[in-house]
Amino acid sequence: MKKKFSALLAVAFSGVLAMGLAGCSGGTASEGGDAPAASNSNLRFVTGGESGTYYAYGNVLGQYATNGDYGVGVTALSGNGSQANVQALQDGDADIAFCQADVLAYAHDGTNLFEGAGYEDFSVVADLYQEQVQIVTCDPNIKTVADLAGKTVSVGAAGSGVYFNAVDVLGAYDLTMDDISPVYQSFADSADSLKDEKIDAAFIVAGAPTTAVTDLATTKAVYLVSMDDAHVEKLMAESPYYSKSIIPADTYGTEGPVTTVSVGAVIIVNNSVPEEAVYGFTKSLFDGAQNNADAHAKYGELDITEASSVTTVPYHPGAAKYYAEENITVPTE
Repeated sequence: MKKKFSALLAVAFSGVLAMGLAGCSGGTASEGGDAPAASNSNLRFVTGGESGTYYAYGNVLGQYATNGDYGVGVTALSGNGSQANVQALQDGDADIAFCQADVLAYAHDGTNLFEGAGYEDFSVVADLYQEQVQIVTCDPNIKTVADLAGKTVSVGAAGSGVYFNAVDVLGAYDLTMDDISPVYQSFADSADSLKDEKIDAAFIVAGAPTTAVTDLATTKAVYLVSMDDAHVEKLMAESPYYSKSIIPADTYGTEGPVTTVSVGAVIIVNNSVPEEAVYGFTKSLFDGAQNNADAHAKYGELDITEASSVTTVPYHPGAAKYYAEENITVPTE
C-alpha cells in the first residue's frame, strides 16, 4: 500500500502559487546567480515526523526554494522514516526526500531494510548535515550502552533507519535486540513514553537539538548516554558510514559533552525529475544558507564539500550541474 503523507498547508499553498505563476520572483534568490531556464516544477518533498529535524528544516528549505527564482515549487510533506521515504519515491508519492546516508546505501544495494528488494531509480542531491545517534533516558543510572541490557528501549518507528542504528550501536557493545525489550515508536511517542516512565530509554537519530528531546527536557531531567572512544572506533571500523560526533553540553543542558556517532542526512531525488528542476533546487539550498541562515540552525552546517561527498549512490545530473559550477565533480553513474 502506498504511503500517504500530510502537507504543511503554508508550503503547499506556496507550491501551488509557484505552479500557477511561472516566472514570478519571490525576491529571495541570491543576487549573483541567474534563475534556471526551466519552467516551474512542483516537487513533493517528503521529510520526517513533525517533531523531528527533517520536518522543520524541510519546510524551511521548501519555502525558500518556492519563493525564489529557482524554477521550482516545493511542497513539504511529513514522512515516516528513511525507508518509507525511499518507498514514497519508488511508489511515485514523492519527488525528493530526506534519507539517512546508511539507509540510502541499503536501498541502492538491496541490503538490510531492503534485503532482496533494492531500488536504484533515485540519486543524490546533497548531504546536508550529520544526524547524531542520541540515546535518551530520564534514568540517571543508565550511563553506558551496556546499561541498556534488560531495559525497555524504543528503537525507532517501524520502517525507519533508527532500528539499524540501534542494532549497530548495541552490537558494538556485544548486545543484540534479544538483550533489551524493544518497542517501536516515533520520536514524539518515545518522548511521551519517557515522560510517562513507560520505557527506560530511546534511540533518536536526528540533528541535535531535536524538538522531541528539547520538549521532554522542559518537564523531565534528560540524560544522554555517551559512547567511549574504543566502542566508537569499533563501530566505525565495522560500518564506515558512521562518524564520531560530540553533542555539546548546552544542547540539552547535560552535565557535560556527550560522545556518540552520526550519519549523514541526505536529500535524494527520483531520477525522473528534470535536470533543471533539480539544479534549481540544489542552488536554492546553498543560496538559502547564505541569505536565510537564521531560519534554521542546520543551515549553519551546510558545507559544499560535505554536500558533494556521497560515494555510495550517484548524484542527479541537475545537482552535478550545480556542483560543476562550483568546480566540484560528483559521480553521476
